[in-house]
Amino acid sequence: MSKIAVFLALALVLTYVECNSEGDVLNAWKSSLSDPNNVLQSWDPTLVNPCTWFHVTCNLDDSVVRVDLGNANLSGTLVPQLGLLANLQYLEVFSNKISGEIPSALGNLTRLVSLDLYDNKLSGPIPASLAYLRSLRFLRLNKNKLSGSIPTGVLQLIQWGNLQILDVSYNNLAGRTRPTKAKGRVITTVVQDPKA
Repeated sequence: MSKIAVFLALALVLTYVECNSEGDVLNAWKSSLSDPNNVLQSWDPTLVNPCTWFHVTCNLDDSVVRVDLGNANLSGTLVPQLGLLANLQYLEVFSNKISGEIPSALGNLTRLVSLDLYDNKLSGPIPASLAYLRSLRFLRLNKNKLSGSIPTGVLQLIQWGNLQILDVSYNNLAGRTRPTKAKGRVITTVVQDPKA
């Protein structure tokens, strides 16, 4: 076999393994969820990759870049394995009944642009690891049961990252923040309970 053929075969195997591992991640999450409307029915772990599943979008390399599960009547938890979706840019899980804590492993999703977990039943602190999400533009955690304070590193995403919307209203958070103007950027909208 020529070196080119070996290289192509190896690249194909690595692509298969990556896609299959992303399917394993999403299937692990599916296993932790209650899905009364069968929204996740197409999430079949026996397929080569999850790119054919409803509510999942992949890039040209068949890697998951978007998961859209807003208003799906799902309950259960977010699993730490979600942090393994290395190319994920959009995690849209708003207006469900998702409970438990936000896994700190979501801080591994360094390509994430939008994290919409609003209008759920999430509790516990906002993970400090979200400060690693320098590409994040939209962070909506409002209408949950989150407690503690907003981690300083997350607030620094306003000045040093790309964060444009930070909505943490209607939680049980302590402390106050002010909108900050970063150099050369528009003022970031920070929405927080006035009583905090």
